[in-house]
Amino acid sequence: MKDLYLNELRDIYNAETQLVKALPKMAQAATFPKLREGFEEHLRQTQNHVQRLEQIFASLGEKAKGETCQGMKGLVKEGDEMVSGDFEGAIKDAGIIGAAQRVEHYEIAAYGTARELAQLLGHSEHVTLLEQTLEEEKETDKKLTTLAMDVNRQALSASQQARAAHA
Repeated sequence: MKDLYLNELRDIYNAETQLVKALPKMAQAATFPKLREGFEEHLRQTQNHVQRLEQIFASLGEKAKGETCQGMKGLVKEGDEMVSGDFEGAIKDAGIIGAAQRVEHYEIAAYGTARELAQLLGHSEHVTLLEQTLEEEKETDKKLTTLAMDVNRQALSASQQARAAHA
């Protein structure tokens, strides 16, 4: 079980380091100011998530290193495709939010699993750190959902206006 726990931590560590590189691109591509600010805030949080994981690795006497997280690699690729795609304005923002929420749901699942393994193995200090990150990921997902309500309405309006202009 310890090996499984370390494997989970390495996977999450790599996922978070991939996000540290991806979030600035998403922030730059966002046109809705609150969305851009949200990505910038989540970048700061993600950097803290990496530090917490490094703290956990250190307490285990392990080197902080990641195994390539193929799941996150695919999610980041999808996000990159949305950022560089043909959509514009609120429609692009709506797509970026969808990509970001898929990332958040992946992280919520990963941190939930790691927290439960830490609990099982008696690493109460790790449980606290992992729970803190898990709650931040859930809060980010809620913020994205709230932003999506506004952005999706704007995207629908823009789409209807474009369709009417071409009619």
